[in-house]
Amino acid sequence: MSTARTAMVLAAGLGTRMAPLTDALPKALVPLNGKPLIDHVLDRLALAGVERAVVNVHHMAGQIEAHLASRTSPAIGISDERDLLLDTGGGVARALPMLGAGPFFIHNSDSVWSEGPRPCLEQLAGAWRPEIMDTLLLLAPKSATLGYDGRGDFGMSADGAVARPDGGEEAAFAFTGVSLANSRLFEGAPEGKFSLNVLWDRAIAKGRAYGMRHEGVWMHVGTPGAVKQAEERMRREQG
Repeated sequence: MSTARTAMVLAAGLGTRMAPLTDALPKALVPLNGKPLIDHVLDRLALAGVERAVVNVHHMAGQIEAHLASRTSPAIGISDERDLLLDTGGGVARALPMLGAGPFFIHNSDSVWSEGPRPCLEQLAGAWRPEIMDTLLLLAPKSATLGYDGRGDFGMSADGAVARPDGGEEAAFAFTGVSLANSRLFEGAPEGKFSLNVLWDRAIAKGRAYGMRHEGVWMHVGTPGAVKQAEERMRREQG
């Protein structure tokens, strides 16, 4: 079982690219194969041994709180960002008192996947090495993605150390929206609103940012079209 017992689920975004599905729903509650996106995430975290998940809320926050009110596995804590949307880094930084020293998962609410030979969250936790890592990113080869049309986010060496691509070059791996971190990653972090990219770049400079290759197919469900693609893929896999 995973040694990561807590998780941060990022669910505060406006979900503008998901319109019109988000006209009356927050993005985290958009259904995928009949189940809200956030429940896909929380079910996987529970299977990986996570006991407590902190969910940040901002846009249509009341709907997310009501949906999660009866959830017990994992237990839910709410990090309220109604006053100011803090971006990924600021959102996790605000929730640190509820997350503990780590390691803890950080998981986007729109990231789903088909598994490889082993459940990847347990595999990610098993690869965690606190003596050399402040963050461990789950990375998907661009050829094994669905709904992703970017130029890649990171390169990765044979020992798993990650690096940014040079200039306008494409990178071999896409970030899946899932990572492990500890509180050390946030030492000296900016105040207020900021991106996790700020902290990842610092960790890369220190040689303390690593990646793990995702062995299945990662699905970025950020648009209505991507939702349909992911549903079709999941139905085929289920036979």
